[in-house]
Amino acid sequence: MTEMDGVIREHEVYFATLAEQAERYDEMAEHMKSAALFEQELDAEERNLLAVAFKQAVGQRRCAWRIVCAAEQEEQAKGNHMTTASARGYRKKIEAELTSLCQTILALLTDKLIPGATTAEAKVSYYKAQGDYYRYMAEISDDMDRTRSTTAAKAAYEDGTKVAETSLKVTSPFRLGLALNHAVFYYEAREHLGAAPWSGTAHGMDPIGPKTRRLARDALMAGAFKSTLCASS
Repeated sequence: MTEMDGVIREHEVYFATLAEQAERYDEMAEHMKSAALFEQELDAEERNLLAVAFKQAVGQRRCAWRIVCAAEQEEQAKGNHMTTASARGYRKKIEAELTSLCQTILALLTDKLIPGATTAEAKVSYYKAQGDYYRYMAEISDDMDRTRSTTAAKAAYEDGTKVAETSLKVTSPFRLGLALNHAVFYYEAREHLGAAPWSGTAHGMDPIGPKTRRLARDALMAGAFKSTLCASS
């Protein structure tokens, strides 16, 4: 990477931190995407900036989507066809924005970040994110698109689990974070995977291990993952 590239990259990261302070997460995501495309690998702080940017940008849409879905169902139950159609149109607009953001970060993860990661922590973080964003896409999809996203999320979580199990301690926050989100995925997607939650899932294999599965079960029962309408995992 040339000296000029380094300066440009540094400016992109700075603008991302500035955008975070201003709570302009769409712009923060764009700046971190630009920074990630340079040859230099993201460090831990920069990975966190990237995660925050897309998590917040996508999270705002997920929250909005749930609210509008509830309004659409309410209007449909009342038999208000015009307002139902309006709510449906607004929902589809939000879905398009959410899908675009998810596709952007997934392309970055698949093409650049995961292949270029040189540490187990980075790889596990990226596989977790890959699973998460496919899971978010599955939430708003139907039929084949939902099945496709669910399958991709499952593969990402499992790939991350393989790296975590061979390279990270069981107490590693990266490994535990992946395990918890993996557990949430199985809880949400059990109907599409044909397996009950916490059952060991397909092929008789336990994807997360008994200790982390127990922690995830306890967290779910305590409402840590879905305590509010706008909660995002």
